[in-house]
Amino acid sequence: MFKKLFSIILLFFVVNASAQCAMCKAVVEGGNETIAEGVNNGITYLMVFPYILVGLLFYFIYRHKKATKN
Repeated sequence: MFKKLFSIILLFFVVNASAQCAMCKAVVEGGNETIAEGVNNGITYLMVFPYILVGLLFYFIYRHKKATKN
């Protein structure tokens, strides 16, 4: 019960996080702010797909195990 409640509370307190690698930061450090935002959005866009693929993998494993139990 505690884990479910904690997870729900975390969903309400999501912090907007943006990160850059050292090379990307050096490129946009003295530049335009819109360029830096574009780099951050690109990094986030590229980071999303591995999480989606891993999530789908776990979903199909869960579904397969559930089907073999029945």
